[in-house]
Amino acid sequence: MDDVLVIGGSGVDTIVRVERLEVPDQDLLHVEPVYDYVAHSGTGYALGFHALGRRTTFVDYLGDDPQGGLLRARFRSAGVAFETLPAPNGTPRSVNLVDAEGRRFSFYDGRHPADLLLPPAFVLPRVERARHVHLSRAHFTRDLLAELERRGVPMSTDLHAWDGEEPSATPWAFGTDFVFLSAAGIQGRVPEVLRMILAKGRARVAVATDGSRGCHVLARDGGEVRHYPAVTPPSPVVDSNGAGDAFATAFLHTWLGSGPDADLDQCALAGLVAGAFACTHHGTAERHITAAELAAAVDEIRRPGPPDPAGWRWS
Repeated sequence: MDDVLVIGGSGVDTIVRVERLEVPDQDLLHVEPVYDYVAHSGTGYALGFHALGRRTTFVDYLGDDPQGGLLRARFRSAGVAFETLPAPNGTPRSVNLVDAEGRRFSFYDGRHPADLLLPPAFVLPRVERARHVHLSRAHFTRDLLAELERRGVPMSTDLHAWDGEEPSATPWAFGTDFVFLSAAGIQGRVPEVLRMILAKGRARVAVATDGSRGCHVLARDGGEVRHYPAVTPPSPVVDSNGAGDAFATAFLHTWLGSGPDADLDQCALAGLVAGAFACTHHGTAERHITAAELAAAVDEIRRPGPPDPAGWRWS
């Protein structure tokens, strides 16, 4: 059995480091070296769960191109089980600007054809071997939602910068058990959107990550939306790419380890630690926190007495 099956969401980020997230009024700007990194949400979840010791399989469409080769090599070197189908338009890509404070802006090239679907015969045998399924918000996973619900498989998804209204995201927002999204697109409406997700869908928990402001969590049986402040990592923030994926994998890892009586406080703290850890490393999915590192950081934060000014602590 796998602990987690991750479906969809691989790609490559080209990261350009700039002073500010703006295009200057000129036709040339010298920047630091530009690198390609394995990236996108499915990649981050698969590598993140694997680093936390979860038995993980990843399935997706992948191009027969240099970007696809980069991803295949990374999965093999990490030891992540993966199975792919040929992507007719090649591997998705993004060009991400990252400023001096680690904030990013992404130009996303999804490129998969609108009529592309994952064949049930390819996916469902792998579903049978999984305790939990993470579905990337990719159009080719939408038809799987009803089938997985019929089978009673716990599901999660990540809606990223969804504005809480755009209808193309609602199949995942209302059809999965754990819904993660960024607060960036719903500032001022976070409690409203989280309540709407639970009211209209099947979610047990909805979470809005909020960068340096922490996160907001609402559970079906938990009453009000809970706000958790961010944690301060022991080294400077250099790149926020992949932080949301890291948060969600650690949150779900903690939930899976606790069962139906999971402590939301513990899950949120684990997510915040993993997200902060991701921000201290360049690239999107180059380094993931391990289970031992996560446990040590959580223990340090929860230790009685004044925090170590050089260590993990609540902001």
